[in-house]
Amino acid sequence: QLAEVQLSQRIAVMLSTAVSSLSLNAPVVRPAVSNARMAAITPGDVGTTKPLGVYDPLGLMTRMPDKYRRWQEMEIKHGRIAMAAVTHVLVTANFKWDGYCSYLSFPPLKFEDIPAGTLGSWAALPQAGWAQIVAIVAILDNSLFAQDPNLEPGDVVGDRIPWVRYDDPEVKFFKLNAER
Repeated sequence: QLAEVQLSQRIAVMLSTAVSSLSLNAPVVRPAVSNARMAAITPGDVGTTKPLGVYDPLGLMTRMPDKYRRWQEMEIKHGRIAMAAVTHVLVTANFKWDGYCSYLSFPPLKFEDIPAGTLGSWAALPQAGWAQIVAIVAILDNSLFAQDPNLEPGDVVGDRIPWVRYDDPEVKFFKLNAER
């Protein structure tokens, strides 16, 4: 019976090898890349990649330009949140605040008791602390950092806060592509 199992395993390996070798010889099909002007993005805009240019196989930019703009805004916002999360991991690995993070938990939680890293700090922080963090981020996201539809995607403050502005178009293009 063991010999039958080994034989069936060998046959399965040979068949999978034969099928996979057939797929290696298949012709390469490249999707068509359009140079036509899209409603939301054009070749050479921030986020387009050379040599692909504008790659939209599902036609989302032309069928739903309003939703596509929202997706651009969310892509930039999620990139910024990811950069803040990486900063959190690097800072908490090397630095701890003095004092208490929470007096309401029992026993009271000190900042030095919260482990470094994403999952460790997530598990150690009380739920009320996470609720406060989510509430503050939501309030800031919907008030101070709300996206103005008259500004470019990602330009969330306009002139209200004196952020660094790049007058050189090449430097601005590079910086915006680095964020996306």
